[in-house]
Amino acid sequence: MDILQRLARFLDRPLFPWKRLIIGFSVAQYLFEGFLGMRQYQVLQKKKPPKVLELEVSQEVYDKSQAYGRAKAKFEVFSGLYGQIQNILFIQFDVLPKLWSWSGSLLLRFAPTRFTGEISQSIVFILSFIVIQQILSLPTSIYHTFVLEEKFGFNKQTPQLFVTDMIKSNLLAFVLAPPILAGFLSIVKKTGSQFFYYLWLFGAGLQVFMITIYPIAILPLFNKLSPLEEGKLKTDVENLAKNLKFPLHELYVIDGSKRSAHSNAYFFGMPWKKHIVIYDTLIEKSETEEVVAVLAHELGHWSLGHTTRLFAISQVHFFYIFSLFSVFINNNSLYTDFGFTSEHPIIVGFLLFSDILGPMDTVIKLLMNILSRRFEFQADAFAKNLGHEAKLASSLIKLQIQNLSTMDADWMFASYHFSHPILTERLKALNWVPTAKVEVKETAKDGEATTTGRDEL
Repeated sequence: MDILQRLARFLDRPLFPWKRLIIGFSVAQYLFEGFLGMRQYQVLQKKKPPKVLELEVSQEVYDKSQAYGRAKAKFEVFSGLYGQIQNILFIQFDVLPKLWSWSGSLLLRFAPTRFTGEISQSIVFILSFIVIQQILSLPTSIYHTFVLEEKFGFNKQTPQLFVTDMIKSNLLAFVLAPPILAGFLSIVKKTGSQFFYYLWLFGAGLQVFMITIYPIAILPLFNKLSPLEEGKLKTDVENLAKNLKFPLHELYVIDGSKRSAHSNAYFFGMPWKKHIVIYDTLIEKSETEEVVAVLAHELGHWSLGHTTRLFAISQVHFFYIFSLFSVFINNNSLYTDFGFTSEHPIIVGFLLFSDILGPMDTVIKLLMNILSRRFEFQADAFAKNLGHEAKLASSLIKLQIQNLSTMDADWMFASYHFSHPILTERLKALNWVPTAKVEVKETAKDGEATTTGRDEL
């Protein structure tokens, strides 16, 4: 495309301060999100729940929900600052060119000659980068899991399970990253200036492949899927799927409770063969009719074509990213400013391009959240039209209480961060009439919060 070539020439300016630009983008985004966080923190200091929830939510639950929200907000500020410091130090001390040089030296020393090209070096570089990021993220990960979540009763992980999951995740990255990176780089190298077409097709194929193998080969490494036992719940869900002509193949229960008290329900699979997965915590904490109502909402996304549309949008987004990457892939000034004077590794160019893309991705995230909230309202309306409005509403309230989810939100914060409408908006759309406090099943210790809903359903 001629316009992309002209843009590439325009942006490749000697001595252009790319480092300062990328740091400026990153800091500006952090400050903007901090501003939104301050607005939300004021909401989290309110003493009374929204009027629509006054009858359903006790003062004790509301106070605990507000405290949980404030604790998460403080954590986000400090973890974000920690990430900013890392990013700035990585850039200022030229960590990327040093890591690239080390990767090449490692291959020259230990690998056969045929494994010393750019593709092999890129694989070692990325895997090393993943390990470094994993180590640097450990303090915030440990604090979030074993301090913040533990304090409010959500964490079910043991230190042993935490370490095991981390090892499995890294091993998975070491297995999957090399062939994916090799394919990515080979396409760029062999298809010339029009590589983004082929890269887009590769990405689409990879998505379909991962959707196919994830439940078969990856999910079982971390969780156990068991067929849902015979009974009223299974019968009702199968009838729901049959009425909607949903191609249900199997109903599973997942042991989410071994890591967290949060819960969810979702479906996966190819268009002609779908599987529904229900978290054990959702079954334990909800009535049968409420679980069916939640699944009516989820299948509403399928019936209304939301999943297909979101997949199509993701393909457009991928094409936009790869075509724009073609503008920066040979940008000498970008590589030079980051310390790559003699080599221009493709994978490094992609990482730097991703940082430049940050502001545009923020806008896309905002637009996607707007679309996602619209889809959530439509899925709620779908469940309502099937006669599940009362049970869906009560389920949402229960899950909100059990999860200690934010009962209210600043409109700017919600617009930027939330992919789902807040509970009060959903109840209003469902024509919910406040009656009395919702009874929540208790299977955990007294005072312990369990399961989640608003952010998942």
